[in-house]
Amino acid sequence: MHTFKKLLMLAASLLLLQFTSTAKAVDLDTGNAAIELVVPTVIPVAYQDISATAGDATLILRATTLITNVWFDATAPYHPTAVGVYSHLGRRPASESATERNINIALLVGSYRVLMALAPNRAQVWNDMMDSVGLYPVSSSTDTSTPEGLGNVAAQGVLIGRINDGMNTLGYDDGRTFNPEPFSDYTGYKPVNDAYTLRDPSRWQPDIQRKGLGLYKIQKFVTPQYALVEPYSYDDPANHFIPPPVNSNHRRKADYKQQADEVLLASANLTEEQKLMAEFFDNKFDSLGISAAFAAISQGLSTLEWVHLDFLVNVAAHDAGITIWHWKREYDAVRPFSAIRHIYEDEEVTAWGGPGQGTVNLPASEWKAYLEEADHPEYPSASSCFCAAHAQAARLYLGSDTLGYPFEFKEGSSRIEPGVTPSADTTLIFPTWTDFEQDCGQSRVWAGVHFQSAVDESLAACGTFGNMAYDYVSTLIDGSAQLRQPAVGKPYVDGKPGKRVGHWK
Repeated sequence: MHTFKKLLMLAASLLLLQFTSTAKAVDLDTGNAAIELVVPTVIPVAYQDISATAGDATLILRATTLITNVWFDATAPYHPTAVGVYSHLGRRPASESATERNINIALLVGSYRVLMALAPNRAQVWNDMMDSVGLYPVSSSTDTSTPEGLGNVAAQGVLIGRINDGMNTLGYDDGRTFNPEPFSDYTGYKPVNDAYTLRDPSRWQPDIQRKGLGLYKIQKFVTPQYALVEPYSYDDPANHFIPPPVNSNHRRKADYKQQADEVLLASANLTEEQKLMAEFFDNKFDSLGISAAFAAISQGLSTLEWVHLDFLVNVAAHDAGITIWHWKREYDAVRPFSAIRHIYEDEEVTAWGGPGQGTVNLPASEWKAYLEEADHPEYPSASSCFCAAHAQAARLYLGSDTLGYPFEFKEGSSRIEPGVTPSADTTLIFPTWTDFEQDCGQSRVWAGVHFQSAVDESLAACGTFGNMAYDYVSTLIDGSAQLRQPAVGKPYVDGKPGKRVGHWK
């Protein structure tokens, strides 16, 4: 019990860091500025500017992968053997890493440059972050014998390296000259169905989702071009086959109905714990981000070791998502809400009836999932895949399946059922990484946003991305990796697949 209480206090302190003012002093000599300063500064901005629920994974992962990449590259010279991804900056004497100061300064300066590029509108936040540790105004030195120079040069390498990697970071990849739309689709994807008419019951239908009092939005496939982004750890997502969602073929009536009924059964029997699991794993900071930080702190990793672990798990999830988006676009599969309404129309079904309503009988046309569906087709399950890749990468780096991550929900703190769920303070506990990834996958069925096969196939397929990320990052750590050239060009021409012209592995 004593050990559990210590772990719970550690987890609580990590969560508190998310919302702590950046004015809190960080000891650069003994602390970990990445966890203690960068993370709690970035997360509130991400909630406001990127994803209010931290559930829009492709955009969240874009930011976290670039940030952790610059951490890795900027601090590599302070490791005995490591080299960066986009810059090989030599080796600094061991005496310069006798404390954490130089490592912290290098990663902070690198973070600052990347954050200024990602969100220049938040310049005052980033300036305040640096000022809190006496680093503002930020040095523009490119002298790689100094930590400031290492941070600046590493950031330049990462930004140039990923600026044209297929994600449409600048918003010009569709050929426009004016009014850029960063991260917008340039591939010409159009759904078969619209929000009002289900023309093909096997295919994805954009949902109409409430965004405020009287405000609604019609979904649009978020970043379909993510399928075309250059991975770090492999060549082509098409080489990592995920079988088609045969049960989502509406002509297979019995199978189509059975998988829909499984979702309804889960909806009708939702427990408080399942609701909390669904919300927890939907938030990619609470689940993916803080679990890695918890593991690092609970196992006593140094700042450099934490940087290596966090970049590794980000690469694993980032690269896993590229393949998942490839198959999502290929299969364009129907979500449960569309299938359930198609099968039952105005017949009554037994299911969760909405916040605070519990299990009720309601018209199928009024059924909703516990969580709102993400803005992309159903199959395969992205969250399940991210968790599987993340967990496998962490297992390999840490050399153990042991996790022990506790996450506490205060009474009534549910995002979906505020004031109702949970009925008392509740702690979710993930003893192992295996528990973590299995609960993550199953939570998507409990949430009503995925069919079981989407979860099963993602969990089966996505551990390999943890393996490949670990193999790649290991070559960076041991110094055998070749310097990676920047991605160039765009892989789509006039809305059709074109030849990739960037550097691939």
